[in-house]
Amino acid sequence: MRTLKRTSVPVLVFALLSTFSTTTVAQSPAQNTFDRMKTLTGEWQGSVTTTPAEISHNMQGSTLHVTLRTTSSGNAILHEMNSPGMKDDPITMLYLDNDRLLLTHYCDAGNRPRMVAHASPDGRTIEFTFLDLAGPNEHGHMDHAIFTFIDANHHTEDWTYMLPGDKPMLAHFDLTRAN
Repeated sequence: MRTLKRTSVPVLVFALLSTFSTTTVAQSPAQNTFDRMKTLTGEWQGSVTTTPAEISHNMQGSTLHVTLRTTSSGNAILHEMNSPGMKDDPITMLYLDNDRLLLTHYCDAGNRPRMVAHASPDGRTIEFTFLDLAGPNEHGHMDHAIFTFIDANHHTEDWTYMLPGDKPMLAHFDLTRAN
């Protein structure tokens, strides 16, 4: 049996470590989706269309302002929206949770629905589906969200709010980059 000389052991260890350090580790689908969402960082504004219109007549056709910013050393995205027709500015946090991208919406209805992301194969659409709800549900809750990337300066957001009795109210935001 052949033995290694003492001086060659550190060289072997260095060679092995160099090999491992240059190996590229593929990002998870959730990380790729999160990175795609980070491209929306900035100020956005646009119009709001709601269905049925009579339920949220105070928002119908109003101008919406959306701010998306990366926070917590790049580990979360803060999404804040406000409009003259809204009584408050709800916020949404997007973050990685192991192998999935989650969204928690801090709603003016006093609850916090969580949703999990699913990206389309082309990465152009990211759909968030309902996972669970914390807090009261007497006024309903946010249930679904879809972000569609048009180009670097244009995207849409489609949010579904479930009213009591499981009646959906849809809000479509057509947003362009304001900065």
